[in-house]
Amino acid sequence: MKLNLQPRFLKRSRYLVAVLLRALLSIAIVSGIATAQGGALDKSEPKGISVQEVIKRFAAKEKEFKEARDQYTYRQDVKVIVPGVETPDPEYRQVFDVSFDDKGHRIKNVVFAPQPTIERGGIAMSEEDIDDIENRLPFVLTSDEIGEYDILYVGQQKQDELSTYVFDVTPKQIVGKKRYFQGRIWVDDHDFQIVETYGKTVPDIRKKKGQENLFPKFTTWREQIDGQYWFPTYTRAEDTLKFTIGDIKIREIIKYTNYRRFGSKSRITYEGQEVKKAEPNTDQKPPQPEKPQ
Repeated sequence: MKLNLQPRFLKRSRYLVAVLLRALLSIAIVSGIATAQGGALDKSEPKGISVQEVIKRFAAKEKEFKEARDQYTYRQDVKVIVPGVETPDPEYRQVFDVSFDDKGHRIKNVVFAPQPTIERGGIAMSEEDIDDIENRLPFVLTSDEIGEYDILYVGQQKQDELSTYVFDVTPKQIVGKKRYFQGRIWVDDHDFQIVETYGKTVPDIRKKKGQENLFPKFTTWREQIDGQYWFPTYTRAEDTLKFTIGDIKIREIIKYTNYRRFGSKSRITYEGQEVKKAEPNTDQKPPQPEKPQ
């Protein structure tokens, strides 16, 4: 998120600072990584399999998943708000369908995009924000990318009914303008696929003349689609961005719905077997986008 230093915002700065000071007094700064539904962390080594083999298996499965997801259409509903500054909360909202044209090229079709008001909250959406929302918040760590990260095994943990291996992931180095993920992932111990992600995209961007582009910590949950792969279905970010001139609280809610395998000639495989295309439900009407709340 970039600071919005428009004249209108500058006139409101004293009010915003007062709001932020009140918010700072009421917010407890919590370090470390945790999830609400997670069980106790068991730091013992995996049984019957080495840590390196777990990493090798889930990286291979993530590559399969990435290729499979590229053959699915879906709807993405994005809401970004700055809570507590004014009523209603300043927000950015967009609903779009990811599908394919008649030549099989992936396309984005915006179906709902009201005029954004988020700049009244003192920030603006940047190109990097949009790119992260569309391509990086559903974080995928494949065998092609795994060499770019340091991966530390931290234990095993129950996530609802799932048993998972837990890893901390950090980029080995920042190369050029490329963006990376830094945080924690939970890998299902049966399917060897990422089922939950917590962290942020890095690096934050701080330039001369006060130009800052900061990014919130987020959690992405996945669900199993078509009985095979775990697809991202919900992302939530609740964070305080620490700009030089002051802190701004941000909230993001991103939903991924209506996954449908595209009717192309390509084959999707899972453990060496072709994944059969789900039969379409001709009675189901396409979902309508929600109205802003």
